[in-house]
Amino acid sequence: MRGLGTIINALAIVIGGVLGILFKRFLKERYQDTIIKATGFSVVFLGAAGTLSKILTVRPDGTLSTGGSMVMILSLALGALLGELIDLDAQFERFGEWLKHKTGSDGDNQFVNGFVSASLTVSIGAMAVIGSIQDGIYGDHSTLVAKAILDFIIVLIMASSMGKGCVFSFIPVAVLQGAMTALAVVLSGFMTDAVLNNLSLVGNILIFCVGINLVWPKTIKVANLLPSLLVAVALTGIL
Repeated sequence: MRGLGTIINALAIVIGGVLGILFKRFLKERYQDTIIKATGFSVVFLGAAGTLSKILTVRPDGTLSTGGSMVMILSLALGALLGELIDLDAQFERFGEWLKHKTGSDGDNQFVNGFVSASLTVSIGAMAVIGSIQDGIYGDHSTLVAKAILDFIIVLIMASSMGKGCVFSFIPVAVLQGAMTALAVVLSGFMTDAVLNNLSLVGNILIFCVGINLVWPKTIKVANLLPSLLVAVALTGIL
């Protein structure tokens, strides 16, 4: 069944978030702050490792070479311009405020921050993109199931420090991954290895930026960099 991977992923986020909220009562505020920073550094290194795996190659003589630099620079620069014009970051926050009101959480000052931070952590990156495409083209859920396990742990930890806003990160995951799976079915012939490599490269950089925001809040408007993924696809074959 195509789309099953996204369903499993969304359920894992909800369960992890609920358990994190239950666990929160046992943690003092200083513990929560340390945990979220530790999670942030973990996300930073996950993003950095994924990025380096795409831009570094080992030559036969054992030396390192780099590639994809122009795709990376142009994708992020043009994507940031598009993102600022649309202001996706503000739209994420507005949706978070709407959810906060609809769920009766007006007194929760961490709700929007938790929703936005968790959403950007689990919605973007190589596993989300490639896993959704594999699900759509081959009906292969393995990558998204592995991502679901990671997201379960990440959202559990984030919810224990930032509250129930993190639980609702399942919504953008379901929407974005579901859309990518559906598009992959329609555009299966277009999803070449080069396209997937560019998506993975830029996606991992965005994951790195999310980690930075967890450690140093609101440093980067990561949502406004999301169009970089579309630019990376458009540049495939040009550079």
